Amino acid sequence: MGDVLDEAYAIAQCKDCPWYKSCVMPMRFTAEDIRRQLESSAPGMDITQQADLGMQNLLSSMATAAQSSLLEGCPIFIERLRTNPGLAQRLKQIMQNWGKEEE
Repeated sequence: MGDVLDEAYAIAQCKDCPWYKSCVMPMRFTAEDIRRQLESSAPGMDITQQADLGMQNLLSSMATAAQSSLLEGCPIFIERLRTNPGLAQRLKQIMQNWGKEEE
């Protein structure tokens, strides 16, 4: 009986979630966002005065690389992936076989 209640709670929790039907989205940020984060983590150190062209290129590269590998996700979806390795494996298989069923 506990399993049925847990499943019902998970469904209700998901439908109330502000992320409903868009559980995962790529994170979007720029080199400027990274620069501001660095400034806030090191107060008193003015990144803009010390940054040369190489530093700006590094920040731009970091922003581009991170956008391809980081996702922002619904906390309910993330918890389900963490507690159910089979679900994560199924999603991985779906993505690996994307488009093959049409051939």
